[in-house]
Amino acid sequence: MTALLAAACAPGAAEEENEQAAPLTTLPAVTTTTTTTTTTTTTLPPRFTLEGTVVTSDGVPLPGAVVVAGEASTVTGADGAFLIEDVPESTVSIGRPAWEPSEVEFDGSPGPLTVTLEPRRVRALRVIGDAAADSETFASLLSMAETSEINALVFDTKDEGGLVHYATEVQEAWDIGAAEPVYDPVALIASARERELYVIARISVFEDPIRAKQRPEHKLAGSWIDPTDPENWEYPLELAVEACRLGFDEVQFDYVRFPAGQTGEAARRRYPTTQAERVAAVVGFLTAAGERLHPEGCAVAADVFGIVMSSPTDQGIGQRPEELSEVVDVLSPMVYPSHYDDGWLGFSEPNDHPAAVVADALDDGMARMGGTALLRPWLQAFSYSSASILAEIDESEQRGLGWMLWNPGSRYSADALPAGDEPESDAESP
Repeated sequence: MTALLAAACAPGAAEEENEQAAPLTTLPAVTTTTTTTTTTTTTLPPRFTLEGTVVTSDGVPLPGAVVVAGEASTVTGADGAFLIEDVPESTVSIGRPAWEPSEVEFDGSPGPLTVTLEPRRVRALRVIGDAAADSETFASLLSMAETSEINALVFDTKDEGGLVHYATEVQEAWDIGAAEPVYDPVALIASARERELYVIARISVFEDPIRAKQRPEHKLAGSWIDPTDPENWEYPLELAVEACRLGFDEVQFDYVRFPAGQTGEAARRRYPTTQAERVAAVVGFLTAAGERLHPEGCAVAADVFGIVMSSPTDQGIGQRPEELSEVVDVLSPMVYPSHYDDGWLGFSEPNDHPAAVVADALDDGMARMGGTALLRPWLQAFSYSSASILAEIDESEQRGLGWMLWNPGSRYSADALPAGDEPESDAESP
């Protein structure tokens, strides 16, 4: 080994050996880099459990209210309670059809929240199909709303004559010849929305002369459809769901009852029913309506005879405030003094005493309401002076209730409407 090392180091030896040896491969220089890794820790916002109760201004639990916190939501139960787990600090939105929405700030503090919702107090005008179709008439109704306390419009979408006044996609309306489009609901709703008006679709249910003629197998008597057959519920319910999707806030079911008078007597002779059976049929329909319309965000309302608010019986038509108010959002008695028999309240002609008749009906009805339904009467706005109409309105206002004015031709006088705030002017004061 020493000789080899000496030979390798001797002068000339390396050159001689390099000439005979294979060439060496020169490796590139290796640079060593020291990398420092920094770990970033992302701190997620804290999450909490949100619980509480939604109540009315009287402290009554309010079921069916939708509570939204961030991306999570739930619906209050029968006791008005709600619980949402794993939510961040956020603005909580609470809403329920027919009630004013509310918002509260949730900062994660422990303990249940109590949220109070106020009822939506509607002051409305009825808009028949012809009025909705006439641009000048409709513009005048909007103008009245701007200068008065009117904050809602009730559109006839399917009237008691069986006609559907818009281009519906419900095939049954076309099959029986009921569809006669005269106005565009989407356009009119947009005009109402610009003025922050609440919009209601009125649908006549069981009085339907067109369907009674075209579908005689579903007929009860005269122009009335049998309310006891759930198959007969589908057509008005399909129209109701469509109304919600068109943009209406509420669906009001009219003629949601059995026939009265001679037609009612004929129906009971042909198909005898008890009061319990009649009420159950009407309640069943309205319950089904709630199941379909509440998920769409619409309130469910029912028109009832004014007399049933004071009568111990259903008057043969299947309407009693105790049962119906448990399954609707709004109950609307048609308190028309002209429809009361002579002698009512001791008056030989009740029609001559509009304020007294309205006051009596509302007092009787308020005492019989169940659940959390709102009482919102229809008031007579025909064959009366402006002073008489205002007197009716005042009785409802004194009781903290909303109201709707019924005129068969949608002809109203600005003098008969409570004045609203003066519209703001863009002009500078002189």
